[in-house]
Parts: sequence; C-alpha cells; structure tokens
Amino acid sequence: MIRHVKVRLRQVGSTDRALVARSAALPRTPADRLLMALTRSANKGRLWWAVAAVLAGRKGPARRGALRGVAAIAGASAGANLLGKPLFPRRRPAAEEVPEHRRLVRPPTSSSFPSGHAASAAAFVTAVTMESPRAGRALLPLAAAVAYSRVHTGVHWPSDVGAGALIGVAAALGTRHWWPLRSGMPGNTMHRAEAPVMHDGEDMLAVVNPGSGHADFDPTEEVRFAWPKAALIYPELSTDIRAQLTAEIRRRERVRALAVAGGDGTVAAVASVAADHRLPLALIPAGTLNHFARDVGGRSMPDADAATEAGAAVGIDLGEVEIDGTGETTRLWFVNTASLGGYPEMVRLRERIQQRHPKWPSAAIAMIRTLRRAQPLPVRLNGKQALVWMLFVGNGTYAPKGFAPSHRPALDTGLLDVRYLRADVAYSRARFVLAAVTNTLAASHVYRQYDLPALDVELLDGNRRVATDGEVGPLGRTFRFRARTRALTIYRL
Repeated sequence: MIRHVKVRLRQVGSTDRALVARSAALPRTPADRLLMALTRSANKGRLWWAVAAVLAGRKGPARRGALRGVAAIAGASAGANLLGKPLFPRRRPAAEEVPEHRRLVRPPTSSSFPSGHAASAAAFVTAVTMESPRAGRALLPLAAAVAYSRVHTGVHWPSDVGAGALIGVAAALGTRHWWPLRSGMPGNTMHRAEAPVMHDGEDMLAVVNPGSGHADFDPTEEVRFAWPKAALIYPELSTDIRAQLTAEIRRRERVRALAVAGGDGTVAAVASVAADHRLPLALIPAGTLNHFARDVGGRSMPDADAATEAGAAVGIDLGEVEIDGTGETTRLWFVNTASLGGYPEMVRLRERIQQRHPKWPSAAIAMIRTLRRAQPLPVRLNGKQALVWMLFVGNGTYAPKGFAPSHRPALDTGLLDVRYLRADVAYSRARFVLAAVTNTLAASHVYRQYDLPALDVELLDGNRRVATDGEVGPLGRTFRFRARTRALTIYRL
C-alpha cells in the first residue's frame, strides 16, 4: 500500500514538473505583468473582498452570493492554511523553474501544498454561483486566472492549485449546512381557486402605496399599465388602511377583486380585507423585502397582469389571532408572522440593519442585541406553563428551522410554525446563540419548534401587544392563534 502511494506521488511530481516546464516555455507577453498583479491582488483574499463589496451593492441573488462567498473564503482559508499546509509540508518550485521576469519580489515561504489562493478563488466563485449563476459565470475566468497565476509566477505546483480548488469547492458547498439554498420557486398549493377574469381591471380596487420600497420608485404607473380601468386608492396617513379600503368597498356598487402594490405591511392589510370580503387579490411587489410576494410567486407586474387576464388563482392559508384582554375581542389576519415578547423588536432591528447589510448577519446582530435587553415572559402555551424570551408564530411551515426562517415551501399546510426560546434554563440566551452559530438548534434544550394547527397563549404577568406582519397590534392577555385553510384567493398563474 505504502509503495503504491509513493509511486502515485512520484507520478504526480513528474506531471507537475512537466506542466511547470510547459508554462515556463510560453513566450513573454503583456499578460505576464497582468498575472503578477492579479496574483498579488489576491493575497489574503483582498481581491475577493473587493468583488464581494461590489456584489453586495446589488440586491437579490448577487448580494446573497457575496455573503456566501465571504463565508466560503473563511472556510477555505482555514482548510488550506491551518490544516492542509501544516499536515502536508511541501517545497515550492525552485526559482529557476520560471523565467526571471515572472518571479515575485517576495515569494511566499509557507508550504506549497495546497494553494490558498486557489482555495479562496474556487470557494468564492462556487458560492456566488450557488446563489447567482449569472454572476458566477462572469467571475469564473477571473478565478481561473488567479489559480493559474500561482503556477505562472512559479510559487505553486499545478497539483497544489488543484488541491486548493477542491478545498474551495468543498468549503462553498459546506455553507449550505448553516445557510440552506432557496429553491427560487414559489410556495406550493394544491388548491386552485375560482376568480373572475379581470380585463384591464374593471370593477377592481387597487391600493397603491408610493411610500413602500425605494423613495424614488412610485408603482402607480405599473398599476395603471396593468389595470387601466381599476380605481386607485392611496393610503391616508390619518386612517387605518383596512378601514379606508373597507369603506370604499361598501361605497361602491360592485367590486370583483382587489389589487395591491406595496410592501409587506400594505400587502398584509389589503389581504386581510380581501379575506374578510372573500375577494380575490392581485399583487405587485413594491416594497423593500416583499416576503409574502416571493412566497406566493408574485414576482413582478407582468406576472400579476397575466394572472388577472387569465382568471388564474389559487387558495392559500392565512393565520388568524383573536386577542382578548381589554374587555373586547379583536380578530386579526396575518399573512407572514405574528409574535410576542422580544421577537417584534428583533424584526424591526434586523430590517433597519438590513438596509445596509445582508440578511443573515443582520439577523444575527439583531438577535444578539435584542436578547441582551429582553425580559422573560411567563405564559401558558396550550395550557402548559412556560417562561420564554420570545415567541414566533408563522402562517404556514417555514424553512429553515433555525433562528432565521426565510420562506415557505408550501402555502396550504393548515399549520402554524411555532417557535420559542425558553427562559427557564441556565444561560439560555448564550446557549441559543451558540446553537444558532453551530446550526445545532434541533438538539438544543433552549429552543422549541412545533407545527400546530392552533396555539392558545395566556400571559401571566399582564397585557402585552402582539405584532402581526411587522405591525404592532392591540394589547391583550390571551391570544388564540389559528391556521385558516384557503382563507385567501390570490391571482397566480
């Protein structure tokens, strides 16, 4: 066995020397200087940090790819420099192996095997490709050039580069353990629904919120293009949008559908009115995050327009909460989430941080800051007494099951996603943060997650406000959460 390994290593060494010789025999060109500059720019990952900064300036898959790429570089650097080089010491090629004009002024002195530059390049580009194939294809030639530059300048053998690339790819794929990839597909539902064909939006009320999303974007023109005959309603600052829309429905003789162009808060309000009046809803995402729109498949104005023109719709579940504690009962719908305790503050803080930083680190920072200030909340959950830091109730079952749920694979489960953090365990907040970082929440004693059709919550220390879809609701002492199947009809192809 040992003899066989030695033979294989000699074969690799012979191949390496032959490939380095062929590279050294290439004629002198301006590319020599470019490759030397490129290999220096990639020292300590500086090149990839700069590329990540550019990608992070764009929202969507490119930004997620930048974040995943930075995380992958950290893993690849650790694997190559902290494990690979100490375990497999190897001499670098002799300076005489390449022409003098290619040699670096300050060649590295660490082990040649594996190439850290190749590991970082492969890690970053693979991670970006996982989120944005288009950006990954654009960066692939740059990564290949960085990897080859290590051979061209005579500081690595080709097998060093190959091993480094494998480490980088493995590190990028390993990020999925902590940060699962989104499929990019809308949530599934088995329920097709009856909805009227809306030619040009006749008999439609469309709520348009110019204050949602970017300050320089007004969705009015998109709504008028899709539904020129629809009546447009703009939210009034002094009036609750639900009351405003309800009054408008009652005032009109005929309303066959509702539409909304806005962010999650506006969409949630209009969806609740649509559910109350059993009206189908058309959706144009025009907010900053558009969680609900992404889950139901409302990607753009053309999608909504095509669905209304075809009368294509599906039935999806909504969450409902009945609030009692001030002498009267209030009922609210929620399309995304409801929460008690420190969770509402964490969501508000995360969204503020997320305006400048990617979602995952924003969620981590917000979680840590909120937990530091949180007060334990004594409750009864379905009759069982508990002490919790925060309680999360999702409309439908969310994924992933960790501390930062991001999407719903299905929209018709008839279940609520209930998660809470226990406060009756020693060092529960520190243990929760550690479990979240190591992706071991499923085995943690301080975190609980259940999929339930209903949840009754009774506060034992007075009244609190519930937050639904990011909006702070009324005070209450008891909260009855229910999953209502097919409560909302929404236009979708």
